[in-house]
Amino acid sequence: MALSDADVRKQIKHMMAFIEQEAAEKVEEIDAKAEEEFNIEKGRLVQTQRVKIMEYYEKKEKQIEQHKKIQMSHLLNQARLKVLKARDDMIMDLVKEAQQRLADIAKDPDNYSVLLQGLLLQGFYQLLESKVTVRCRPQDVELVQAAINKVIPIYKESVNINILVKIDEQRFLPSDICGGVEVYNDNGKIKVTNTLERRLELITQQVVSIML
Repeated sequence: MALSDADVRKQIKHMMAFIEQEAAEKVEEIDAKAEEEFNIEKGRLVQTQRVKIMEYYEKKEKQIEQHKKIQMSHLLNQARLKVLKARDDMIMDLVKEAQQRLADIAKDPDNYSVLLQGLLLQGFYQLLESKVTVRCRPQDVELVQAAINKVIPIYKESVNINILVKIDEQRFLPSDICGGVEVYNDNGKIKVTNTLERRLELITQQVVSIML
């Protein structure tokens, strides 16, 4: 039996509704899929950027820490140099003051004579020779000879060696030094320098080594 126009329109309308329903469901499915993919991509991008940001700030933190270490090392070196300079300045001031006082030692004949005896005796003990030559400043010849006469018996008694001592009056020590003596063995190849300047130099070296 043939369908009437009304039946045809009804079926067409029913088919269109079905198609529209299918299309709507398909659109929803596509939208949901797109939303899911969007969220996944967004999460991936966010995580990627988070990692990049973390790496960037970790790198910056390391650079800052390295810069701090370099600055600290620089400051420590500056402080160390300042301490060393202050130490050297103090030592130089002490040496200058000591040099000024050394110049006054020889002006007191009694004290200077005792000092000469100690310097001569020390030189004799270091050489342990039976013949020695002594050099001194030209202005100290008499004091040195008197000191030699006093220490010879002490030396003989302590080491049981006779000793012949002469003053070299051909080659004196410079008259502008503070004082003291040089003692040589018989052939002049071994020397003990016991000038006041040399004693001060040795003391200065000891002070510096203690302060290091």
